[in-house]
Amino acid sequence: MSFRIPGTNVLALLTGAIIWGLIWYPYRGLGEYGIRAEWSSALTYGAALALWFVFCSGQIKTLRPSAALAVIGAVAGCANVGLTIAVIHGEIMRVLLLFYLAPVWTVLFARPLLGERLGAAGLAIVALALAGAIIMLWQPAAGLPLPATKAECLGLVAGVAFALSNVLARKASGHSGGEKTFWVLACSCAIGFAAAVAGGGPLLPPQELATSQIPVWMPVTLIALIGIVLLFGNLVVQFGLSHTPANRAIVIYLFELVVAAFASWLLAGEVMSPQEWMGGAMIIIASLVSARLEKS
Repeated sequence: MSFRIPGTNVLALLTGAIIWGLIWYPYRGLGEYGIRAEWSSALTYGAALALWFVFCSGQIKTLRPSAALAVIGAVAGCANVGLTIAVIHGEIMRVLLLFYLAPVWTVLFARPLLGERLGAAGLAIVALALAGAIIMLWQPAAGLPLPATKAECLGLVAGVAFALSNVLARKASGHSGGEKTFWVLACSCAIGFAAAVAGGGPLLPPQELATSQIPVWMPVTLIALIGIVLLFGNLVVQFGLSHTPANRAIVIYLFELVVAAFASWLLAGEVMSPQEWMGGAMIIIASLVSARLEKS
């Protein structure tokens, strides 16, 4: 019988939300070095995969072919790489709004795949969190949150994939978090490289190669650091997903939006509007209530 301290699954999901809410900042740094979005995804997930073999070497013997884990990895990889490319090439607020329709897709996936049925309280929490996300991100001047560009379509698809991967990870409770993390990182790396090759562009634009005065060790170090963060983030999230109902996990995960808003305020000097404060407060309340219900 395994022993687990109560609340550690919620803490793991909140930790993951904090990581993903901050990860845009170092990715922006790679962009400032001139590295293309597709290559940023491929290289950082490749670094995380290499580090998995270093820090999780004890689980290498347990790795075995698994169709279920391969599907989880492929779906999660589409979500990871898709969102990274979408937020770099598209209008961030629009892309995030479409991506964070994920609670809706989670409700739809969780019932047939997991048999999870939301009661009145659960539906109210999901509705509160989703309303908070819409209030935070929706720009009335931009119209309804319908995809209008390739980046926005990618954001919507990534959100569906994100919701499905969370439900599938919960369903595969018989597999360890280390196993699931390996498949997620491996597939994210492969999809990132495929996207980079399909894009037809080099690692750096030709003009960047000709004029860059940046020492090679600087982007290489940043890629390695992002890889460490991605490895840790995926491990803790897989633990949290394995011990939390999918509908509840996605609500807690929306805390990422609040972290991203505060981070953009502190790190990028972006001012938070009353609309963003209100939406963020609604998400925080929904996350706290969901965590409270999980403990009861």
